[in-house]
Amino acid sequence: MAYIREFFTFIIDKLFELTNVIGFPSYALAVILIAIIIKVILYPLTLKQMRSTLGMQEIQPKMQELQKKYQNNPEKLNKAMAELYKEHDVKPAAGCLPLLIQMPILIGLYQAMRTYEFTNLDYAGFFWIPNLAEKDPYYILPILVALSMFLQQKISMVGMDDNPTMKMMLYIMPLMIGWMSISFPSGLCLYWVMFSIMGIVQQYVLNDKRKKELAIRAEKAEAERLERERIKEEQRLRGQAPSKKKQKNLKTILAVVTVFAVIVSAILGTLFFHKLIQPKNYITAVDQTSTEMKTTELLS
Repeated sequence: MAYIREFFTFIIDKLFELTNVIGFPSYALAVILIAIIIKVILYPLTLKQMRSTLGMQEIQPKMQELQKKYQNNPEKLNKAMAELYKEHDVKPAAGCLPLLIQMPILIGLYQAMRTYEFTNLDYAGFFWIPNLAEKDPYYILPILVALSMFLQQKISMVGMDDNPTMKMMLYIMPLMIGWMSISFPSGLCLYWVMFSIMGIVQQYVLNDKRKKELAIRAEKAEAERLERERIKEEQRLRGQAPSKKKQKNLKTILAVVTVFAVIVSAILGTLFFHKLIQPKNYITAVDQTSTEMKTTELLS
């Protein structure tokens, strides 16, 4: 880590020379400029981290549903969660990358500030702090470190307050970092506070932008829903018109068939009745042989 310490020592020297050129010589200002420069360099990664955090907030209800659904099947739960992340383009690991990159920066800056040899001690202080290489005698910067970290996490966790783990980390992490920063050089605490404040501003701006995007998306979704309902209603009305026409035609056909059936039934009934009342012609068969025999007998 010696090369990282030397690198930050070199950066502090050059930025102090810059502050001297612009007429405001201050090692504290040099440290603040380091925080600004690193924040700008890490902005793309920080932006991904913030968007990933917001994405996690949006899919939180669906995640809870999956956890309840597959609470007894971890394998299916992991698969369903991976599909959910892919569907909403959320990358949970993206939130860890800026923190991992900052670790060597914090270590290097810690070592550089602890062993830094100020060329001019008149500019080595910062308000109540006589020397940035020393601890804050009044613990103001450590308190500001914890407070700024708490606010940054609070803003980034909007919508995730019902998660007990995240809620616990919201309080534990700032307290832990604040307690550790008591032993840090004041210059490192100043860097951390400025870095966190810029992070709060970034998160606030991104949250506001995200709210506007979600509002526009909600309006668009509502407009699409109303359009789908309108199309369905038109289709329903168009479907009812032919149906009514078909019903009308069917009624007409039924009426014609009924009339025809009545007429046919009347005709058939009349014919049957006429045949029923017609007199019958009973023809008695005459046995010609018997008649001739009787006639012959009478004549004889």
